[in-house]
Amino acid sequence: MNLLELSEQEIFRRNSMEQLRQMGIEPYPAAEYVTNAYSTEIKHSFQDDAEPRNVSIAGRIMSRRIMGKASFMELQDSEGRIQVYISRDEICPGEDKELYNTVFKKLLDIGDFVGIKGYVFRTQMREISVHAQELNILSKSLKPLPIVKMKDGVVYDGFTDPELRYRQRYVDLVVNEGVKDIFIKRTKIFNSMREFFNNRGYLEVDTPVLQSIPGGAAARPFITHHNALDIPLYLRIANELYLKRLIIGGFEGVYEFSRNFRNEGMDRTHNPEFTCMEIYVAYKDYNWMMDTTEQMLEKICLDVHGTTKVKIGDKKTDFKAPYKRITMIDAIKEHTGVDITGMDETELRKVCDQLGIEHDETMGKGKLIDEIFGEKCEANYIQPTFITDYPIEMSPLTKKHRNNPELTERFELMVNGKELANAYSELNDPIDQRMRFEEQLRLSEKGDDEAMFIDNDFLRALEYGMPPTSGMGIGMDRLVMFMTGQESIQEVLFFPQMRPEKTIKKRSCRKISGSRY
Repeated sequence: MNLLELSEQEIFRRNSMEQLRQMGIEPYPAAEYVTNAYSTEIKHSFQDDAEPRNVSIAGRIMSRRIMGKASFMELQDSEGRIQVYISRDEICPGEDKELYNTVFKKLLDIGDFVGIKGYVFRTQMREISVHAQELNILSKSLKPLPIVKMKDGVVYDGFTDPELRYRQRYVDLVVNEGVKDIFIKRTKIFNSMREFFNNRGYLEVDTPVLQSIPGGAAARPFITHHNALDIPLYLRIANELYLKRLIIGGFEGVYEFSRNFRNEGMDRTHNPEFTCMEIYVAYKDYNWMMDTTEQMLEKICLDVHGTTKVKIGDKKTDFKAPYKRITMIDAIKEHTGVDITGMDETELRKVCDQLGIEHDETMGKGKLIDEIFGEKCEANYIQPTFITDYPIEMSPLTKKHRNNPELTERFELMVNGKELANAYSELNDPIDQRMRFEEQLRLSEKGDDEAMFIDNDFLRALEYGMPPTSGMGIGMDRLVMFMTGQESIQEVLFFPQMRPEKTIKKRSCRKISGSRY
C-alpha cells in the first residue's frame, strides 16, 4: 500500500508494529492463547469475601488511562467489557521497566488484541476489575476504531452512518452497543423454530440452490450459466417444488431454512438475497397450519423475550395465540367499501381506477386484486392477522377452496402491516396444476416477468401421487426484524447487499490526524 494513502494514525500503527518486531515481540503470534473466563461472567460471579480468583482473559483494548507506574484499560471480549489494572512494577519488574514504558505507553493502541492473566478484585472506586500479572500482545490493529463517547446517557461521535455501518459491519459490531445482541437473537429465533419442528418429528433437509427451473414462487430470478453442461441455471427463488417432491417420496413432514435469491428491487424490507423457512406436512390443511403457525410464533417470542409482546417502531405487537382471521375479499370490502366477489379483469381495472391504484396491461386478475389489497388493506394489520381464502388467480400452487371453487385454501399472515408468512392447502391434482401453470405461461407471454415457469418434472412427480398436504413459508429476516424491533432489513443481515463502494479521495493527513488513542 502506498504510504501517501494512509492517515497519520495508520502510519503510527505500522511503525509501532515494526518496532515491536525489532524488540523481538511478534504482533501476530501463532500460538494458542488459552482463556478460562469472560467479562460478564467474572462480574456476575465476583464476591468480595471470596478468595482472589485467577483468570486468563483475552479481548480488544477499547480505552486506556496511563498514570505513571499504574494504568487502566478497558478490555472488550465476546460477552462485554471489563476493566484491567496494570502495575508497571508487576508486569515489568526490575530492569524491564523501560520495556513497559516503550511497549505499553507507546506501542499499544486502542483496537489491539491482548491476553491478560491475573486475579479479580474490586478497586477503590468499587469497580470489579482484573489485576494484570501478565500481558501478551495477540494482534496489532492497523486502523483506528471510531471512538464512541457517552456522557450522561448521550452518545457523541457515534458510528451511526447506515452506509458505513452496513459496509463495515465488523466495525459496527465492535463499537455500537446492542448490534451484536440483534444477531444473537436471530440465532435464538432459528434455534427455537428448529426445536418446535424437531419435537414434532419433522425432518430438516437441503434442496438445490442452482435450479434448471426457478419454480415455487412468482418472482424474477437471477440467471447464471453452467459451463460444463452448457445450460442456463437459476438461483432459486423458492424451494417449494423440491420439498413437495420429498412429500411425494414418502416423507411425512420436511422443512428447510432456504437461502433464496430474487432479482428485484431493494428497500427497507427487501434484500435480493434472503432466508426463508418452508415446511410441508402430509395429511394436513391450511386450517391446521394456521393453528401451528400461531403456536410456533408464540413459542419463539417467549423463548427470545420471555413475553409475547414486542415493540416494533412505535407500535406494540402481541404474538400470543390465537390470531384474528379474515378473508381477503372481506378485508378489501372492509377497507375500501368495494365487494370484488365475482368481478372479472375489466371490472377490477375500473375498481383500481376508482381507488387511484396504478395498473398496466401486463397485470391479470390476480395481480390486480393483489395491488388493491396491498395498497388499501395491508398496512392496517399491525397485530398478527391471517388473511385467508385468496382468489384462484393469485394462487397457482394452491388447492381450490372446498366450498367455493373461485377461491383457494390459502392464508398470508400479516404483522405490522407486512406479510410474514404464506401458506396453502397444497394443490395435489396434477391435471389442475398443469392448467394453472399454463395460465402462468399466458401471463408471461403478456409481459409479466414474475409469472411462474412450467416445471414438467414436478408435474410428473405429482402424477405419481401426493397426499393431502399443507405447506407454509415464512420470511426469516422479516421475522427477526419483528422479534428485535427493527424497521430495516439491513439491521438484521450481517452483510446486506450494497451498491458498489465509491472510491473516496483521502484527505490530507493533517486534517484527519488526532490523538492516536
